[in-house]
Amino acid sequence: MDPTTSSTYIYGRSVADDQLGDWDLLPSVSAGALRQEVCSKDQGAEEKGKFKSRLVSAWNSMKYGWPLKQKSKFNKSSPLIMLGKTYNLKDDGDKERFRRTFASFLWLTYRRGFPQLPGSSLTTDSGWGCVLRTGQMLLAQGLLIHLMPPGWTWSVRYCAVKDDLDLLHPADGAEGGWMAEEGGGNKRGRKLSVGSLLDRPMEATHRRVVSWFADNPAAPFGIHKLVELGKSSGKKAGDWYGPSIVAHILKKAVAASVDLPNLVVYVAQDCTVYLQDVRGLCERPLPHCWKSVIVLVPVRLGGQELNPSYISCVKKLLMLQCCIGIIGGKPKHSLFFVGFQDDQLLYLDPHYCQPTVNIRKDNFALESFHCKNPRKMSFSRMDPSCTIGFYAKGQSEFECMCAAVNEAVSTSAETYPMFIFSEEKQRDMEEEMIPHTHNLAYIQRDNELNDEENNSMDEFVLI
Repeated sequence: MDPTTSSTYIYGRSVADDQLGDWDLLPSVSAGALRQEVCSKDQGAEEKGKFKSRLVSAWNSMKYGWPLKQKSKFNKSSPLIMLGKTYNLKDDGDKERFRRTFASFLWLTYRRGFPQLPGSSLTTDSGWGCVLRTGQMLLAQGLLIHLMPPGWTWSVRYCAVKDDLDLLHPADGAEGGWMAEEGGGNKRGRKLSVGSLLDRPMEATHRRVVSWFADNPAAPFGIHKLVELGKSSGKKAGDWYGPSIVAHILKKAVAASVDLPNLVVYVAQDCTVYLQDVRGLCERPLPHCWKSVIVLVPVRLGGQELNPSYISCVKKLLMLQCCIGIIGGKPKHSLFFVGFQDDQLLYLDPHYCQPTVNIRKDNFALESFHCKNPRKMSFSRMDPSCTIGFYAKGQSEFECMCAAVNEAVSTSAETYPMFIFSEEKQRDMEEEMIPHTHNLAYIQRDNELNDEENNSMDEFVLI
């Protein structure tokens, strides 16, 4: 789906729109016959919608399943940066730590076969829910940092699978150890069996976080809840959700959750983080301490394409440990960015459609919620519309976060800052207000054309 399309523009037709019958001309018949005909039409439309959903799911599985199995090439001589950590792929230890850390991200993708979404007959989000899924991944990363001990990684025997990290210079013996591990009888997954007894409390928390994103109406951050919360923004199942709207939906979801009393979400307005407002959300009377906070900043880094001047700023933000990822993508394709190497972004892709997992079963399978295949794409293909996420555990961490982020976004002399911090309080406290495009300030580059038909301003302030 297109993360740059205006919220007033419909990319194609929504799945829900295709289920509407023609009700303009009804024959003059008895009420009973009319009800029967209406029911027949409803059933036909519902069957048509389900068939189309299955067709779209099959297409996405075929389209994205094959590339998912392909290997990305990683430069052995260049550092790899991922959410504030640097990995030297020449070093076997760093290479292993990178694999474990990447495989520990929650991978939340299209699903099929879940209960019908509110107000529709849809049982899949394939073809329209990619930004909701990347939003889920960003929130999930914040929750893992919030609830897990520092440095936690998922340790469930993934080391025993085939090597999925391909290097551009595999000639030396550095990779032989990995291949020997999978081929020999001494698999590292078995070495973890004793330690896993000590990891049981963490694994229980890990499973609990996964269950919060399950595809059922009871999950606080599942697709059903997000679609329900999107109604106040004029959205319904099958509609396009922009990154900024998703940021506000995530804020509402966390506020409504009874499981996270010590966490709040703040969404910046007009590319400004109003510090008094954040402090007002986090401060509590003694002896209670500050609430932890996830700060979401919707921005647009150019016109119809990314302004290259902002690439260095994006890199600096991904180098900060307080950064929890970026809801972004490339045109018509939303992705969750978590790092970079040289001029290539590292991401997780939500477009692979998987069957729904029943999380009510004891020891439900976790493999489909984690991705072991790192993927890369050029910065030049990055869409300018995105939402950047940050996390601060307490007050001191928040002040440090503000200083570090402010330095990262203010160092470019060629552009205005991506966003700013203000000590003031937001004048209009309509927290869920999303800026309208006619109020936006837009700096146009000399080589950009004013194409009204391809306007991708979405609901962002342009900088």
